[in-house]
Amino acid sequence: MMIARFFKLQENQTNIRTEILAGFTTFITMGYIIFVNPQIMATAGMDYGASFVTTCLVAALACILMGVYANWPIGLAPGMGLNAFFTYTVVGEMGYSWQVALGAVFLAGIIFFTISVTPVRRYILESIPMNLRIAMGAGVGLFIGFIGLKNGGLVVSNPATYLAIGDFTAPETLLSGLGFLIIMVLSVRRVPGAILIGILAITSFAAGLDLIKLTDAISSPPSISPVFLQLDVAGALNIALVSVIASFLFVNLFDTAGTLLAVASRARLVNEDGEIRDLDKALKADSGISVMGAFFGCAPVTSYVESSAGASAGGRTGLTAVVVGLLFFGSIFLSPLAAAIPSCATAGALIYVAMLMLTGMESLDWSDNSELLPALVTIFMIPMTFSIADGIASGFISYACLKVFSGKWQEVSLGAWMLTGLFILKFAYI
Repeated sequence: MMIARFFKLQENQTNIRTEILAGFTTFITMGYIIFVNPQIMATAGMDYGASFVTTCLVAALACILMGVYANWPIGLAPGMGLNAFFTYTVVGEMGYSWQVALGAVFLAGIIFFTISVTPVRRYILESIPMNLRIAMGAGVGLFIGFIGLKNGGLVVSNPATYLAIGDFTAPETLLSGLGFLIIMVLSVRRVPGAILIGILAITSFAAGLDLIKLTDAISSPPSISPVFLQLDVAGALNIALVSVIASFLFVNLFDTAGTLLAVASRARLVNEDGEIRDLDKALKADSGISVMGAFFGCAPVTSYVESSAGASAGGRTGLTAVVVGLLFFGSIFLSPLAAAIPSCATAGALIYVAMLMLTGMESLDWSDNSELLPALVTIFMIPMTFSIADGIASGFISYACLKVFSGKWQEVSLGAWMLTGLFILKFAYI
């Protein structure tokens, strides 16, 4: 059969039925993004309906490209954390238009693609200390978690203490907490699609309490013209946005690398000599779609670690990814349902995803304070400054300072020195 030959099913000891099941499993575990991402992008001022459709389209194209070109069972979509950085930091805090922010995404994507097809990728990965790489992911996790707590009303501002617990007599706050609890229970019981089930359950409860109005679940998709080709590349060519572009680049680069390595192991894509099959192709597919995503009005696209669920279900080839892509494409007709999803339904999902991103902290090197403390500074400062860029900058500067004053300056790579200097200039002059 042509499909079996193209995806090399027999060589990978799998079959069409198993690959389809694995694709469905991956989609169920990461499908929450079609409801969460449009909400976040709409907060930046983008059209909700158009953002919903482009989220589905870009995810579909990315998954199919990954499956056909790299033959990897990886699902891709606009990245969690990167979309929050786009909305709440670049647009919300820094005051740039979402068009300029898309321009920054495009430039970061171009750089990402360039380093993915050259030896520069290896140089960058090796020049950034492992602890700081891990810290970026964990810090972004706390950032997402704080947004989830805030959007769900679980924490509120307080003039005396800055933050306080939310009002649980309010039905929205109660539903946010209940949604998080449902997701946790389902995940502990290893129910596939726990996040998606939690979102839909809370949406149903909200409809039962007349907090939202549910209409027809299926309709023709809205037009994407309000966000398609609206990026402002010229506006992003601003020295003040260098750290923003760098943040998009580094978070996407390290998140992608970590996810691909994790799924490769689960999907048995690692040869006996330790070589990962077609890793370069997977990186090129991931980075290439990030550039394309900017044209559609999406935050940087990245590989999803939830793909490991599909790999655990037997997914071994790109047919799994193609199935995920087709399911994303079919989701564009669910725009009325997506528009009805309240923030209290997605708050629990954000908090749960944040906690998953914190698990990488167990890999930190806790034995050397000159390595550990800068990582903890990064993790702490990203949510406290409400800025991924400022948190990463704080981590690099503290890393260089600690290495110098502890007599270990020679351990700092040239690349790390260059980035530290860039971040110092950012704080000094921008």
